[in-house]
Amino acid sequence: MSTPSDLPDGFQVIVIGGGAAGLMCAIEAGRRGRRVCVIEHARQVGRKILMSGGGRCNFTNLYVEPDNFLSQNPAFCRSALARFTQWQFIERVDAHGIAWHEKELGQLFCDLSSKQIVAMLRTDAAQAGVEIRTGVSVSEVEGRADGGFRVRTSNGPLAADSLVVATGGLSIPKMGATGFGYELAERFGHSLLPRRAGLVPLTLSGRPLQQIEGLAGVSLPVLARAGNAGFRGPALFTHRGISGPSILQVSSYWREGEALTLDLLPDADAVQWLRETKRAQPSTRLEKLLATELPRRLAERLVQLHHWNGPLQHRTDDALAAVGQQLNHWPVRASGTEGYRTAEVTLGGVDTTGLDSRTMESRRVPGLYFVGEVVDVTGHLGGFNFQWAWASGHAAGQVC
Repeated sequence: MSTPSDLPDGFQVIVIGGGAAGLMCAIEAGRRGRRVCVIEHARQVGRKILMSGGGRCNFTNLYVEPDNFLSQNPAFCRSALARFTQWQFIERVDAHGIAWHEKELGQLFCDLSSKQIVAMLRTDAAQAGVEIRTGVSVSEVEGRADGGFRVRTSNGPLAADSLVVATGGLSIPKMGATGFGYELAERFGHSLLPRRAGLVPLTLSGRPLQQIEGLAGVSLPVLARAGNAGFRGPALFTHRGISGPSILQVSSYWREGEALTLDLLPDADAVQWLRETKRAQPSTRLEKLLATELPRRLAERLVQLHHWNGPLQHRTDDALAAVGQQLNHWPVRASGTEGYRTAEVTLGGVDTTGLDSRTMESRRVPGLYFVGEVVDVTGHLGGFNFQWAWASGHAAGQVC
């Protein structure tokens, strides 16, 4: 293996991408005494960290399990997640004096600002001797005949023994997201799995969109179901469709043309509720009863669409059962998603069969590593994607 003096600028490890995974990898490699350079094409590192969690960074989750991640190989994430846990990242946050709180469902946020997480990573990187070059783009990467890699950048050529691809996915292109990492993977013989937007609002068109006209801004707790997946949480009607945490979650499982249903009363058996109310208060008008459990505008729209008006006693139990079934299984015919423009993550990516799950190293090219979102591992909403970034970056940083 080459020594620093053998290479331009003396680097042994080049990390392409200054996001969560890239910075974590660089820190760990630097702490091992490796001479590391991080190349980031944006003017600052950690841009996705900065905007996450409404500016407070949902940096991990208390309840990280492999089941919180999607991948064609569900077992791939286990090793990295087990060897760098949420508790270990929390220890680092605490060591830097960053105050945090649990918002809900184990989601951890900074009390003050996501800038604190970026500052923590920059401080750790500086102490580990990592050099960070921002505003530098990569135009070409090639393997050296004697091993290692040459990287042509807008700031001149570099070379190193190890190359870590931490370029992220395609989500939020206005922040500089590109498919460069995928191109590199293919160039070095890796297979890619189909990519699509994940954790993204769903859009409606035609009659389904007309049916929710005027409901933009209405929010309510639901159980959103697509295929075998179901997620509880708020849903939010928008001018173009539906959003909110439960919809973002289920969007990663929903495919265009597939059925999507919302349980508008997730804590109740609507059929039983309607029948019992009919027996106890037969003169209660259905439209007024719905307005006691649903947002007023939504209740009015459902009554208008389905002619759900009049006293309960005027409806048979079977008719009320049909109403209840609709309330617990309201069909939504989504036409698509808002795409990468607003997606929080990219599903798919570098096929994990070509990577070592313990180290994130390529099985095809020694010294080549892929970490973070560029890999076919995608977490649920709630800090899981950051934990994958920390864990996969840590795994590569131990050996690169």
